[in-house]
Amino acid sequence: MRSISTSLLSDLLQALPYLRPQLYFKASLTALSHAMEDQVLAATLEQPLVIASFQRERFYRQEAHRYERLAQRSDQIYVLSAPETNFTNSSEHYEKVAFEPEDGLSQEWHLVVIAQNYATCLVCRENLSSLAKNSQLSDLAPSVDMDTARRFEGIWTAERGVSLKVAEFLLDRILIYRPELASKIKQARRRYGIGRTRGSSGAEQVTEYACDIDTDPFVQRLVTYLQASQYKLHKAYRSIAAQARKERLVNSISTAIRRSLNPQEILKVAAQQLGQNLEACRCLIYRAQATDLQAIIEHEFLRPGVLSLLGQPWSLENNPLFWEVVQLGEGIYVADTHTDPRITTSIALTDLVKRLKIRSWLMEPVFYQGRLLGIVELHYCHKHVHQWQAGEFDLVEAVATSLGVALIQAEAYANLEDLNQQLEALDRTRSNLIAITGHELRTPLSTIQVCLESLASEPDMPLELQQVMLNTALTDSERMQKLVQDFLTLSNLESGRVEWHPDSLSLQECVDLALSRIRARAANQKLPKITTQIAKNLPLVRADGDWLVEVLAKLMDNACKFTPPQGKITIKAQNNSNKIVEVTIADTGRGIEPSLLEVVFDRFYQAEGALRRTTGGTGLGLAICRQIVNGWGGEIWAESDGKNQGSKFHFTVPVTGVRS
Repeated sequence: MRSISTSLLSDLLQALPYLRPQLYFKASLTALSHAMEDQVLAATLEQPLVIASFQRERFYRQEAHRYERLAQRSDQIYVLSAPETNFTNSSEHYEKVAFEPEDGLSQEWHLVVIAQNYATCLVCRENLSSLAKNSQLSDLAPSVDMDTARRFEGIWTAERGVSLKVAEFLLDRILIYRPELASKIKQARRRYGIGRTRGSSGAEQVTEYACDIDTDPFVQRLVTYLQASQYKLHKAYRSIAAQARKERLVNSISTAIRRSLNPQEILKVAAQQLGQNLEACRCLIYRAQATDLQAIIEHEFLRPGVLSLLGQPWSLENNPLFWEVVQLGEGIYVADTHTDPRITTSIALTDLVKRLKIRSWLMEPVFYQGRLLGIVELHYCHKHVHQWQAGEFDLVEAVATSLGVALIQAEAYANLEDLNQQLEALDRTRSNLIAITGHELRTPLSTIQVCLESLASEPDMPLELQQVMLNTALTDSERMQKLVQDFLTLSNLESGRVEWHPDSLSLQECVDLALSRIRARAANQKLPKITTQIAKNLPLVRADGDWLVEVLAKLMDNACKFTPPQGKITIKAQNNSNKIVEVTIADTGRGIEPSLLEVVFDRFYQAEGALRRTTGGTGLGLAICRQIVNGWGGEIWAESDGKNQGSKFHFTVPVTGVRS
């Protein structure tokens, strides 16, 4: 059903081209959605129309109680979702609409609220790379962090014309699944002015209403949502603001973060300032992850006469304090190591405390969005137990929070440098692409022009020569068409605009289809001998059939081009494990220099430019193969002993039952 496969966001941007989509994270969309719903619950809107579209039933279940409350405010409440358990079409409390999982709505997030004097809408589509990544990871270890990191692209606006257009699209979609609601939807269209009205000029007109309602519930919800995520940090900073020396500490660390994105410099300043201001005998800061068994002390502050640990290994495996920090996700404090059971019951910690003369011990984790990045430790080696002052625990926590942000910023900066390098490489590729495509297109165009001009200017040309001219023009036009088609295919693959439709497939059938395609293309040419060696008990593979045949055909076509007619091509497939099948296409052709085995998969690879002009091809086939294989999570690589030694191209494809 094509009408339900399209994206509502795409339809909206096509209908209203002046709109510019923005990037949203799931947490932001949750805040906006709750704020829009609270505006209705505050009873400031009279009988509003509310349409909510959830990607999956599990997301709807979290909000079902809110929509039961919303239904008490209006009889025009519609909830759409892809069913997973018991979500079905029904009219209890409000109108439920169960759409097909293949519907474009399954990748989008919609909420529309329309009243006579108020309108707002939220229309977002989940980022495809984010969706694929979360889909793969959710089977292994579902986490809140992974869920909140989901990204969406779309529109949030209070412009009434946009809201009416979105409502029109959603009501049309509802009618597809619930045609029995036609009368009720017609009433909604009439009540809220949804749909097109034509003036004398024929232009679409939408009646605008001034918003004269109290928007405090909406604003308060957003403020509350933001305050909840910042409360802990604000609490720490209130304590710091009360004490001047605490302010100097935070300012010095913040200054270090602003001046440098080098994490080593930032951690060095933090260790010195924190240890000095909190009068610790020893302050340690080291990198550590939740699964580490040992760390290296990278940064240290010491009082005179205290044993140094800088550069030494620091055992975590036999340290119950570290594992308690990991389990609790927060810092811990040992007031007296002489009496604390966590110390006295551990032989390793007892020996450590005795050797380092630790009397009081603080261990604070450095987290960022639930990820452990490192540990801050404060050791007090006095004869008496250290007496903490009010707010000092919050201070250490605030410093650790700042360090977490600084470390992530440093990682982001390093990633940005990598991205800049990639952008420079892309710019070079773009320049090469323009030059190469210009050359590849100009050559056949010149040939076609010459042939056509000759045919047009020489009417007495012999029929045999006319046929030669026509055949030459047709051949070069096909070459141009293939270049353009391959370039569009590669562009779609690289930009993520391809929708995959994996299915359980017989590899033998895919190979047969690819072979028939090759033989049909080369009907007037002599091909090398092609043999297949595919085991009959080979398991079914899981991939998009059309794309799998495309990979096989392009690799076979590549082998045929660089292998003489008296040569041989072999297609093999073996089940390397219970998860993947490895396919190999080997030839006895010209071979590849070992140093060039990676770059042959680059688009418009030109090391064999002269050869390509004699053998034909666009230089995009292997690049397309790499993008397709990567798309289903496989690997592709080439092997060769050098020129005239033949080549082997391998790629992997998952078997049925294994997620790519």
